[in-house]
Amino acid sequence: MTSPSPSEGPDRAERPDRAGHADQAGRPDRAERPGRAGHADRAGHTDRAGRTERPDRSGRADQTGRADRPDRPERPERGERKAPRRAVDASRRTRQPTEVRRRLIVEAAVPLIAERGTAAVGVREVAAEAGVSVGTVTYHFESVQEVLSEAMVLHIERYYAALSEAAAQATSGAEGLRLLIDALFTDDTDRHWRMWFDYWNAGERDQAFARGQAERYETWHAEIQALVERGRDEGDFRCDDPADFALRFSALADGLALRRLRQVPTLSVVDARRHLRRFVDAELRG
Repeated sequence: MTSPSPSEGPDRAERPDRAGHADQAGRPDRAERPGRAGHADRAGHTDRAGRTERPDRSGRADQTGRADRPDRPERPERGERKAPRRAVDASRRTRQPTEVRRRLIVEAAVPLIAERGTAAVGVREVAAEAGVSVGTVTYHFESVQEVLSEAMVLHIERYYAALSEAAAQATSGAEGLRLLIDALFTDDTDRHWRMWFDYWNAGERDQAFARGQAERYETWHAEIQALVERGRDEGDFRCDDPADFALRFSALADGLALRRLRQVPTLSVVDARRHLRRFVDAELRG
């Protein structure tokens, strides 16, 4: 069997093009080729892949043949800006004065110090407890040490203000000093002493703590001295140097409080009061 000659082969002009037509030169008409967008041409033919327009999930197709996606929210028109979301409605937001915000932050720091100690409290913990941002804390305070120092001073002032009020209402200087001793040691004052010693230790690392504690000691000594001077004027006490007595009285109270917290050896509230009363009797009535 012999191979056909070129003249006997199929005429190129009779071969169909990809769309099934042939031009006069035997080549497919380019104008009749489908476009690349995947649509049928003017003659109604399909695209190269043989695909027609696909309906979307709702049964409709857009002009490009792509189905709309109902599960996506409609995008805003170009140039249209979305309104920003606010955490709190603008009509209900109020800007508090600086002193109010500072007080709020300091108040929030007090229970944190009592629970964890100054070394374990940072600016994030204070901000979270106060319900404000970290930036708000750093805006109103130079450092977290400043926050903790003011918190300790606030607590101490409240504590000793109650003692001073009780002493001031006493009928005599001697009774005032006795009430002061009873108030220094109770089952509820252990928390105060923990905060006081934590504040004391912090004063070794930070000058803000050291200054605050020095001021508190000066006020505390002055109150004890005033009671001794009053008792001396009333004839109940004998004391040549009330300021020196106040210094030694406060030092003994601090030592008993530390022993009370450590409980080595065990020290009860009753025994702590008894030691202070014996000191007063020996110093002022002996």
